[in-house]
Amino acid sequence: MNKAELVADVAERMADSKMKAEEAVNAVFEAISGALKKGEDVRLPAFGVFDVKETAARTARNPQTGEDVAVPAGRKARFKPGKALKEALN
Repeated sequence: MNKAELVADVAERMADSKMKAEEAVNAVFEAISGALKKGEDVRLPAFGVFDVKETAARTARNPQTGEDVAVPAGRKARFKPGKALKEALN
């Protein structure tokens, strides 16, 4: 499912226009992104948790040349599904 399909599905579930559904979807994405940028977790009961993980600096290897490449420390977003979502999928 891509964003356009998600917006169409949300519009259908809301019985509203795609324009309003897209505003809602964008607002949710912005809220989650904003919280993660601040380093906060986003906990959605029965769905899961979005959080930020700190990554350490490391050395990687370029597969084409075999050359070592320095990868700086950083942050990455991750998602851990909740129990209800896991059960719904199985």
